[in-house]
Amino acid sequence: MNLLADEGVDKQIVVRLREEGYAVSYVAEMAPGISDDIVLELANKEGSLLLTADKDFGDLVFRLRRLSAGVVLVRLAGLAPDKKAAIVTSVINKHSDELAKAFTVITPMGVRIRPSEK
Repeated sequence: MNLLADEGVDKQIVVRLREEGYAVSYVAEMAPGISDDIVLELANKEGSLLLTADKDFGDLVFRLRRLSAGVVLVRLAGLAPDKKAAIVTSVINKHSDELAKAFTVITPMGVRIRPSEK
């Protein structure tokens, strides 16, 4: 599974996923400051699951009905970056077969996976 991490994602999450063997492109290393539209377009073009901490992607996917190869929204404010990295990696390992074409939200209370409308 290929992942594209938006620049707002903690670097520790990117590092941990790479250590686990995932191919992770990181906007902060490639093209910081690009718009959300371009980030989503890039993820779709690469067929990558988009990993983000930006709620605006929910607007793009649901309200504006933009296509998505899959989005994982990380909502773990207040946790240490290493703890966030462990949680995100665990969720991706456990639910990898459900994440494509879905909008997933990771919170301290759990994981919500909403498959895209067919």
